Amino acid sequence: MSLSISATKTDHPATPNPWVLPDRALTVFYGCPEIQRVSHYFLPRILRRQKRVLYLDGANQISPLLIARFARERALEPSALNALIRVARAFTCFQLTELIRRVPKVLATFHADVLIVTAFPDLFFDEDVQDRPARASFEHALEGLRELAPLSLSIAVFSDATSFKTKRRDFFQKLRNQADHIVKVEPGPESSLSFTRETNTPLLSV
Repeated sequence: MSLSISATKTDHPATPNPWVLPDRALTVFYGCPEIQRVSHYFLPRILRRQKRVLYLDGANQISPLLIARFARERALEPSALNALIRVARAFTCFQLTELIRRVPKVLATFHADVLIVTAFPDLFFDEDVQDRPARASFEHALEGLRELAPLSLSIAVFSDATSFKTKRRDFFQKLRNQADHIVKVEPGPESSLSFTRETNTPLLSV
């Protein structure tokens, strides 16, 4: 997937730019098979404005090479962007829950403006984890996100949950119910992406 973020435009100024995360809100992005990688493309605009990002990588897909490329394309040193982003990886649903619950503690020393979470609730669909502990851990994580709502923090969750065949699909519905904004991302021609609100009102094609 190759997207030209700097060329992103809209013919309707009143239409929200999908690459700009709403302030103090939880936004869920889903629908595209490459949705976890799409999360990378929000970083240049955020970091260029000197905003800090706490990135909880449940998908284990964040790419330092891609971030370095973003920096070079903008005539910046990769270290300048790396100083503005803190990455924590989770390989199990329990680890992701723990990372989410620890966000307030992390914010005490790393004053992030944006929280990005990938593979939520996807990581909780692991069939090696029994249903009861998976559900308990998910609810604990969801509660953790809910407790972040009063903070001056933009939260973006990137999920491929709809591609899973699992009895735990209700996890994603619960996440949707808690979200302030839900955006479906779909691939288009020539590596373009279409962003659509839950109300099926197109936001923008890039």
